[in-house]
Amino acid sequence: MSGSPVSAPPAAVSIATFNVNNVNRRLSNLLGWLAARKPDVVCLQELKSSDDAFPADALENAGYGAVWRGQRTWNGVAILARGSTPIVTRTSLPGDADDMQARYIEAAVNGILIASIYVPNGNPQPGPKFAYKLAWFDRLRAHAATLLAAKVPVVMAGDYNVVPTDLDIYRTTSWVDDALLHPKSRHAFHSLVSQGWTDALREIHPGAQVFTFWHYMRQRWKRNAGLRLDHLLLSPEVARRLQDASVDRSIRGLDGASDHAPVWITLGNEVRTKGSTRRSAREAGPAGHRLPGQVRG
Repeated sequence: MSGSPVSAPPAAVSIATFNVNNVNRRLSNLLGWLAARKPDVVCLQELKSSDDAFPADALENAGYGAVWRGQRTWNGVAILARGSTPIVTRTSLPGDADDMQARYIEAAVNGILIASIYVPNGNPQPGPKFAYKLAWFDRLRAHAATLLAAKVPVVMAGDYNVVPTDLDIYRTTSWVDDALLHPKSRHAFHSLVSQGWTDALREIHPGAQVFTFWHYMRQRWKRNAGLRLDHLLLSPEVARRLQDASVDRSIRGLDGASDHAPVWITLGNEVRTKGSTRRSAREAGPAGHRLPGQVRG
C-alpha cells in the first residue's frame, strides 16, 4: 500500500462500531452516546440516508468529522473521527464494478486504516440474496488478505450479519434456517478470521455470552434474546495493542433505539501479553459496560 496515508499510530485510541438503523431517525440517541462514550473513531452502518441527507453538520457540531457513502432504504456506511476528518482510501469493496450497494467504506484515522462494513443479510436462503452474501464475503476475504499483506494497522468493523458460534445467540431453534446462522455464512466468517485477524470482543470475553443485536419482535430485548452480529476484526499490528472491548448494551434500551448496540474497543500504547486482558464469563457478564448516567434496559 505504497502512498497510503497510514502512519505511526497514536498512543491510545478507542474505536467503536454501531449499526444505527437509520442515522437521522436515531440521531439524538447517536449524539447522546457520542457525548457520553467519546470514542475516537466510530463506524456506522445502515444509514438509510442519501448522501445529501447525512447529518454531517450535527456530527461536526458534536466534534466529529465524517466520511460516508449513503444509500436510501437499507444500506449506507460511514466513519466518524473525533476532532478530525478521516482520509478516504476506498468507498466500495473491490471485485465487482457492478455492485452499487453502499456496504463498505475505508479511511485512515490517526495512523490506523479503518473499514466500516455492512455485510449483506442473505435472507431468504437459498436464493439470490444468499448467493450475493457469499460472493460479497469472497470479495471481502480477498481484499482483507491484501490489507494483511501490507502489514499496516487495520480495523475492519461493522455488522457482519453472521452469528459465529452457538455461544453468540440465545438458546433457541427459531433462527436455525436463517442466513445469519447458515453453515456457509459461518464458514465464510471463520475463513476470514483465520487469515490472521483477531475477533476483539471474543478475544477479551472468550467464555461470555455477549450480544450486540436484539430483534424488535417478541420482546427479545426484554428477554435478552440476543445475537452477536457486530464484530471488530483487528490486524496483528492492532491486536497486540488491544486492551479492552465491550458492548454499550444500555443504548438498546433507550426510546426509539436501533436494534443494535454499539461495540467498542480500547487500544493502548503498550503491547499486551497474550490473554492478559481476557475476562471470564462471570467477570464480563452479559451486559457489558454501562455509560455514565444510564441504566440497564
